[in-house]
Amino acid sequence: MYPDKVQLSLHCTLRAFAQPCCFMTLFLAPMEGLLDFALRDVLTRIGGIDCCVSEFIRVTDTVLPERAFKRVVPELLHGSRTTAGVPVRAQLLGSDPHCLADNAASLASLGPAGIDLNFGCPAKVVNRHGGGAALLQEPELVYRIVSAVRRAVPAHVPVSAKMRLGFNDDSQAEDCARAIADGGADQLVVHARTKAHGYRPPAYWERIADVRSVVSIPVVANGEIWTVDDARRCRDISGCQDLMLGRGIVADPGLALAILADDPNTLAWSDVLPMLQVFWTLICGPVIPKYRAGRLKQWLNHLRKTYPQAQEAFMQARALTDHREVQALLATWVEQAPERLPAHSISQH
Repeated sequence: MYPDKVQLSLHCTLRAFAQPCCFMTLFLAPMEGLLDFALRDVLTRIGGIDCCVSEFIRVTDTVLPERAFKRVVPELLHGSRTTAGVPVRAQLLGSDPHCLADNAASLASLGPAGIDLNFGCPAKVVNRHGGGAALLQEPELVYRIVSAVRRAVPAHVPVSAKMRLGFNDDSQAEDCARAIADGGADQLVVHARTKAHGYRPPAYWERIADVRSVVSIPVVANGEIWTVDDARRCRDISGCQDLMLGRGIVADPGLALAILADDPNTLAWSDVLPMLQVFWTLICGPVIPKYRAGRLKQWLNHLRKTYPQAQEAFMQARALTDHREVQALLATWVEQAPERLPAHSISQH
C-alpha cells in the first residue's frame, strides 16, 4: 500500500484522462543510465504505457548468470511486470550471434515478456566493440543475430528489435529492416535518426515510412516525441499506429495519457511530487547512499523542461549530496505543494 496522497494523485490523474480518443500501443523506451526499473515503475503507475523495454544487458563471450539478467530487469522476479502490471521486455546488446542466442535461451527460461535486440545504441564504447548502432553497417550480421536468437527462443516469447536509421548515414536503413524482419523478429522499433545524428533534432519520421514499406512486421516509431502534437505528426508522417516514448515522457510523466486522450494538458506539479517520493523510495533500496541524490537530480533535470517548479526544486537540491538532506527536502516539497498547480512548458522542442 502506498501513501494516501500518492493514491489520491493517481486517482485524479487517471480520472482526468479516462476517455482516450484513439487506439494505439505506447511503449516506454530503453534508456541506459536513466530509464531503469525505478523510473519504469513510477511512469507505468501514472498510466498510458502498454509495454516497457529494459536498458540493455551487455553480452560478450559467456552466458551470463541469472543474477545479471535480474539485476537489470528485477521485474523478472515478478512475472516480468512492473508494479502497475505493465509487461517488460529484456533487451540484449552484443555482436556475436551464437553468444547472443545462448544468452537469449537462458533469459527466456526466466519468463520475460519478450526479448529485444539492440541495434541502436550510439555510445562510442559500445560501437567501438561492434555493438549497438555499429551493427547497422553489416545487414547480413544483423540477420544472423536475429535469426539465431529467434531459433534459440521458444515460439511463445516475442523477439523484437530496435534500430536507428543507420550509422554514418541512412543508406542501409531498408536493408537492415529487411534483415531484422527476415530473421524472424515479431516487431521493429525505428529511432528516426542515425548514430551520427545522435539526439539532435529533427527526427526523420518520413524515413520510418520508407522502412515500413519494405517489411511486413509491425513497425513502431520513436524519436523527438515530446508533445501530443509531436505524436500526431509522427503517426501521420511515419504511418505507424504505435509509438515509443523516451526523453519526452521522462520530462512530462503524463505524456502517454495525454497522447491517448489527444489532450495537450499535462499532469499538475502536485501530481508529480508524490511520484518523486515513490521514485526516491524505490532507489533507496538498491542504490548506495552516495548516488541517491544524483538519481533524483537527474530526473528533476529532465522535469524542468516541462515544469518551472522542477527548475526551482532542482536548484534547491543541486548542491546537496547527503541522501538524508535530500529526503528531508523532498518531504518539504510534498507538504508544501499547492493543490493541482498547473504546469506550463518552459522549453521549445
